[in-house]
Amino acid sequence: MAELSAVELEVVRHALAGVADEMGIALRRAAYSPNIKERADCSAAVFAPDGQMVAQAEHIPVHLGAMPESVRSVLSVFGPLKPGDQVCVNDPYLGGTHLPDLTIVSAVGYGDRLLGYVANRAHHADVGGAAPGSMPASATEIAMEGVRIPPVRVADAHREYTDVVQLIAANSRTPEERMGDLRAQFAANYVGARRLRELTNRMGSQLVNDAMAAVCDYSDRRVRAAVREIPDGRYSSEDVLEIGDGVPIRAMVEVNGDEIAVDFTGTAEQIPVNCNAVFAVTLSATMFVFRMLTDPHAPPNAGCYRALRVSAPEGTVVNPVFPAPTAAGNVETSQRIVDVLLAAFAQAMPEKVPAASQGTMNNLLIGSANPPFNYYETLGGGEGATPLRDGMSGVHTGMTNTQNTPAEAMELDYPLRIWRYELRRNSGGGGRYRGGEGLVREVEALADCTLTIQSERRTTAPWGAHGGCSGAAGRNLLIRRDGSEEVLPSKSTRQLAAGERVRIETPGGGGWGSSG
Repeated sequence: MAELSAVELEVVRHALAGVADEMGIALRRAAYSPNIKERADCSAAVFAPDGQMVAQAEHIPVHLGAMPESVRSVLSVFGPLKPGDQVCVNDPYLGGTHLPDLTIVSAVGYGDRLLGYVANRAHHADVGGAAPGSMPASATEIAMEGVRIPPVRVADAHREYTDVVQLIAANSRTPEERMGDLRAQFAANYVGARRLRELTNRMGSQLVNDAMAAVCDYSDRRVRAAVREIPDGRYSSEDVLEIGDGVPIRAMVEVNGDEIAVDFTGTAEQIPVNCNAVFAVTLSATMFVFRMLTDPHAPPNAGCYRALRVSAPEGTVVNPVFPAPTAAGNVETSQRIVDVLLAAFAQAMPEKVPAASQGTMNNLLIGSANPPFNYYETLGGGEGATPLRDGMSGVHTGMTNTQNTPAEAMELDYPLRIWRYELRRNSGGGGRYRGGEGLVREVEALADCTLTIQSERRTTAPWGAHGGCSGAAGRNLLIRRDGSEEVLPSKSTRQLAAGERVRIETPGGGGWGSSG
């Protein structure tokens, strides 16, 4: 491998990141569903010919940390893809996260040479299953959550495999929307492939290939330097999921020189509830915390994580085995893993770790087969205060990085009406720096439909740090047509009659430091 100058390395690494950024923009602009075009529930990345991630856009952490596992799974099934091949996968047991997240992996060629791969992942609002939105709270096995897609070729350099695409779309309550979103994903990869070839035209294939390896080595050096600043030792923590009497998640963090090992031994066994997080999700959540607390400005690629080792016993809620359901493991258990790891690292570096953020994605799903619609949204809340400032209010935190759906877009696309959308005052924890405020979102159904809520931090509040106070726990409320109210559990699927409303009050962030 030729040695690159610092200038060449910077130019190519930013160009590779630009490829991923433009893929995300193309995907959003071409998508049919508000979930992708408005909320930006999608991610994109670029991979070397050997499947190592070399660049990513700053999209959704839970997508991006797990996406290399999907690419690895695709290559293990097909071997090196031919330029123009596009492969779809969503199977959580083959590198996916949960069934609504469909990943498309494409090979990029330059002449007779494989330049690498581009991939994107997007959350589809419905992929079948027992309830609209494909995240039924009643799921006891993954078959109840929708269509499970192992790596399957959906296009090549000459054509789309229309029959395969139609088969995937036909398993949704809104097949036309699925077709549109899938083709937007194909288009995003086409844009990424074109930009990667244009970069190669300018720089040469050998330099681009060498730069892919060099930028990973560069990130590895930067991250290891940051790890060496953390005191050696073993640090443990635990927290619980709000299921029954509590489902514990335990982690041991061991810092040794320039490496960190994380072990989830002691975590509860997998459960017949869809809060099981497959290992790709657990790995992704651990990578998020690792990156946050080491060198978050190092170029994000496979090299960032060479100093990290993660282990989790099979058959647990952080590494389940088939056929455990996984829909909420991706969105809720991933958030709890983040909180557990932050609490462990706070013992080693208390002046750098923030207080807990809201610790949930507040998943709200409303849909119906007649009239056919599927609304899905994760709601922002309070960010935990940091050692330097107050937490932000009404933002997505942790493993999600989406936007909130505008009320106008919701009312235009769905039989829904927004009654309230505001900050939840005084929900942030007090301290030297205050936690951010949660949100209040109140939605009325204008047609009979099915409601699903997948949330956490309804009975356990986001913790404060370094003497700060906890943020307020969240609350889910059903408001009937006669004005009577019912507090809903953190996880539920039920019918919602036209004229009834659901109010989601999201948690505030914890405060940091004593206010005295």
